[in-house]
Amino acid sequence: MVIRVESAPFDFTTEAGAFGAGRHDIGAIVTFCGIVRDLTGDLQAMQIEHYPGMTERALMKIEAEATARWQLADSLIIHRFGLMRPGETIMMVATAAAHRADAFAAAEFLMDYLKSRAPFWKKEQSRGGETWVAAKAEDEAALTRW
Repeated sequence: MVIRVESAPFDFTTEAGAFGAGRHDIGAIVTFCGIVRDLTGDLQAMQIEHYPGMTERALMKIEAEATARWQLADSLIIHRFGLMRPGETIMMVATAAAHRADAFAAAEFLMDYLKSRAPFWKKEQSRGGETWVAAKAEDEAALTRW
């Protein structure tokens, strides 16, 4: 179980390839990669802020809950902070389990909680200025299934 909060870019392919390597007790690995998207063609960058210590504790709690609810053999959460451009990787979740149902459910759970409860704050920078990204109702609604 690994949690990393870092400013440096990471290579999703490398991380996914290394996750679970050499393990013979797992039958499923699920990965998810979040990317800075520019839906309007106006986004220049996204700034993600967090409080060190507080963020890691929150992610550890979320990961521990996933491990308690599903039979995970391993998990990985990587979340970046700082300035990122469209197309750059923001975060990654990987889960490993003996069976795919546990790996899929745990990955979705982690992603839903990271999106709505993890203490990260996002500010979009465009040609028109800066705007804090507000919470979305659909992200909050996704938590009701858990």
